[in-house]
Amino acid sequence: MDSQQFREFGRAAIDYIADYMDNIRDRDVLPSVEPGYLKNMIPDAAPEDPESWQDFLKDVERVVMPGMTHWNSPQFHAYYPTGNSFPSIVADIITCGLGGVGFSWIANPACTELEVEMMNWLGKMLNLPEEFLNSSDGPGGGIIQGSASEATFIGLLAAKERMINRMKENDPSLDSNLTKTKLVAYASDQSNSSVEKAGLLASIPMKLLPVDDRCRLRGDTLEAAIKEDIAKGLIPCYVVLNWGTTGTCAFDCTEEIGPVCEKYGIWMHIDAAYAGAAFICPEYRHLMKGIEYADSFDFNPHKWMLVNFDCSAMWVKNANYLVDAFDVQRIYLKDNNTSGKMPDYRHWQISLGRRFRAIKLWAVMRIYGASGLRNHIRKQVGLAEHFESLVRKDSRFEMLTEVSMGLVCFRIKGGNELTKALVAKLTERKVVFLVPCTYQGKMLMRFCVCSRLTESRDVDFSWNEIETQAGLILDSNAVEKLSSDIAEKMDTSDKANKLTIITKLQTTEIQEKSK
Repeated sequence: MDSQQFREFGRAAIDYIADYMDNIRDRDVLPSVEPGYLKNMIPDAAPEDPESWQDFLKDVERVVMPGMTHWNSPQFHAYYPTGNSFPSIVADIITCGLGGVGFSWIANPACTELEVEMMNWLGKMLNLPEEFLNSSDGPGGGIIQGSASEATFIGLLAAKERMINRMKENDPSLDSNLTKTKLVAYASDQSNSSVEKAGLLASIPMKLLPVDDRCRLRGDTLEAAIKEDIAKGLIPCYVVLNWGTTGTCAFDCTEEIGPVCEKYGIWMHIDAAYAGAAFICPEYRHLMKGIEYADSFDFNPHKWMLVNFDCSAMWVKNANYLVDAFDVQRIYLKDNNTSGKMPDYRHWQISLGRRFRAIKLWAVMRIYGASGLRNHIRKQVGLAEHFESLVRKDSRFEMLTEVSMGLVCFRIKGGNELTKALVAKLTERKVVFLVPCTYQGKMLMRFCVCSRLTESRDVDFSWNEIETQAGLILDSNAVEKLSSDIAEKMDTSDKANKLTIITKLQTTEIQEKSK
């Protein structure tokens, strides 16, 4: 492909993406395919001869689109948002065009230096303490990781090495390998699955502690677990705080937990994957109280800040602990960044290679501006509040948790089987997509405002689908209960026949309502 063909292909691809976004409401949010659908739609081996880009683009629609869950759909309300915007898409194209792997300064000076500056821009936008920024006089700084999962894992590995090194300073004869088997970490039982996975990967038990009635981990709960483990001869080394849990977007009690971590010399990591973006709005910064106790902090611009995946912003108070844990030297990795002015980010992460992700962060912050990004978050919070008002007007539903950011958790009143049936029905119909969570043994549905394209009319559309299907389920449940009650009062000989007749009559009534 020469540059002229590239121009033609690129223009056609941009047009395809723009048309996709403009018409995304015409597509069901969930696909109607079964596992293995794609295998018979393409050849079982690569073509021997070149094919045209036109045919390739046609096959994106023919092969890929039928199997897409449309995260950018205004009817996608599951999980949390996936960042997306035209400036970020174009910036990713530029990144791919420039190529390069920025594992060290000399390998790609612009990659390192722009990342340093963008992490400072972003940190200042959040009003992070100065000691976390690359511009500080201390050893702190920020780096773009691939995901919050990586950041949690990296923090745990650094905490592990820090604890062992501290103990060896006090006792040089310490058996490091034996001591590592005694390390233990903590998080709430509402934390993301990636937190537990970090413990598995690091070979450190990750104890999931119970939360209060607002889904928050409390300081006294943590300290009780720490004391119990110390009494058993274990060594607490790491605590993960949730600022916005996956289930209900709850915030752990940082001002209680921070002093406990400080008292026992434990690394405190804050996982704010979704909710952290809201801190660019001053009205949400009260939720950051206690951040001064943190050793590391992470949130995902690729969730709620219009930056395409992957882009996870991680700051640490002391990057030397990362270097101590991950520094592996080879002669071919040496460069002339000997002054220490620029970080060697390869020592701050798991992999050696790294993409030039700072370009898309730069593009989004410049083209939207801080005010535009704040407006986006405030708009989505407002849409969540609009959905909350619709739920509260319907006496068939209840809300057991507070609305947090852009997330509303609600359920049908009654047993869990009703809410479970509603989630299943909505998923089956594929018009809107929600996922459940549990709270104090009760099943809830999570309605999250995810797509940047979502408008008030989309919220109304989704609510109409939810309440319509809920009505059918509740009517069906009433039929079953009525039929069961009548059947119990009948003679055994008449039960089967009369029960069938009643059920058919009631089912017909429901079907008429659904029309």
